[in-house]
Amino acid sequence: MGQLYYEDVQVGAEIPSVERSATTEQLVRYHAAAGDWDRIHFDYPYARSVGFPDVILQGMLKAGWLAQMISDWAGPKIWVKKFGTQYRQIDLPLDPLTSRGRVTNKYVKGTEHLVVLEVWVQNGKGEVTTRGTATVRFPART
Repeated sequence: MGQLYYEDVQVGAEIPSVERSATTEQLVRYHAAAGDWDRIHFDYPYARSVGFPDVILQGMLKAGWLAQMISDWAGPKIWVKKFGTQYRQIDLPLDPLTSRGRVTNKYVKGTEHLVVLEVWVQNGKGEVTTRGTATVRFPART
């Protein structure tokens, strides 16, 4: 998608959703890149021994998916000023997951044109497993 400008964004607008799933191999690759070697994310017997049905996706992987959804929607000239997530429920490899979001507010502070977003990941059952918010600085046309 091209560049969005502050004037283009409307409160209540939906961000185009993104569907994906992760394989166990992708989880291991993410571990290597992030340096996060918690065994619940790649060691099936260990994950089962601590009560999980399978290895589980990293929360930060899902946060990265949400950040990517925002930047793909808004364009390269934005700046994410604030971003936070809460992990509400586990997700498993190959679970169908959908990243979604909507605009909840927009305002000007000084010279900055800011847009507030609510973002989330939901599983194939429609349950929200990760929830977050972002404040994004957009370029203005004027």
